[in-house]
Amino acid sequence: MMAGLPAAFLERPIAHRALHDLAVGRPENSRAAISAAVAAGYGVEIDLQLSSDGVAMVFHDERLERLTGARGLLGARDLAELSSLTLKGGEEGIPTLVEVLELVAGRVPLLIEIKDQDGALGPDVGTLEKAAADALRGYEGPVAVMSFNPHSMARMARLAPQVPRGLTTDRFDPEDWSGVPGWRLEELRGIPDYARTGACFISHSWKDLAAPRVAELKAQGAAILCWTIRTPEQEAQARAVAQNVTFEQYLA
Repeated sequence: MMAGLPAAFLERPIAHRALHDLAVGRPENSRAAISAAVAAGYGVEIDLQLSSDGVAMVFHDERLERLTGARGLLGARDLAELSSLTLKGGEEGIPTLVEVLELVAGRVPLLIEIKDQDGALGPDVGTLEKAAADALRGYEGPVAVMSFNPHSMARMARLAPQVPRGLTTDRFDPEDWSGVPGWRLEELRGIPDYARTGACFISHSWKDLAAPRVAELKAQGAAILCWTIRTPEQEAQARAVAQNVTFEQYLA
């Protein structure tokens, strides 16, 4: 069964990594930022990485340095270690997906990006997808998953066919994607996996929304979201194509 994107995802702007603002103690992807987004009525976008003991953690980076006081790879530490770290600019540790699902509790749309675990947007995925699918089992609020790695969404189609899937897409400039072979970036640029993964939306780089493939998918019924809007002027430009925006650094 291919699930469509719930209408709620097009009705309210989506806070990128939740409604984060370090000036008031809300780090990105934190419980505080998520609670603030829910209180304001925004949709919430979060990211998933995998702990060493197989738990889906809500965290953007592969490495811990930028967002915590710790060093090294998130994936080298287990749930207990990660939960005990403090996010920079806040007073809390790294949340799990299960904790975030309990916190959001279906009150606003939740858009979950599964970060690439292959390292080169290739087929070596599955453990994080299984952790995400297990956590999402029984969740009744509006939720959708997406990834830059189509292999991730193909796996989610098997593990959690009832959860709407999308592709996070880009112009895939080699300068922005060190570590990914040029041939793979060229392949992904054409968004060739939309039908194969049973996707019902894309979230595309807002600067590249004029790409012909985006228009083609929109004409075929794909919902078009975009990332990451940082000013009202960018939002106005993006909405000429996109049906909704993912935003930060201002209030959409």
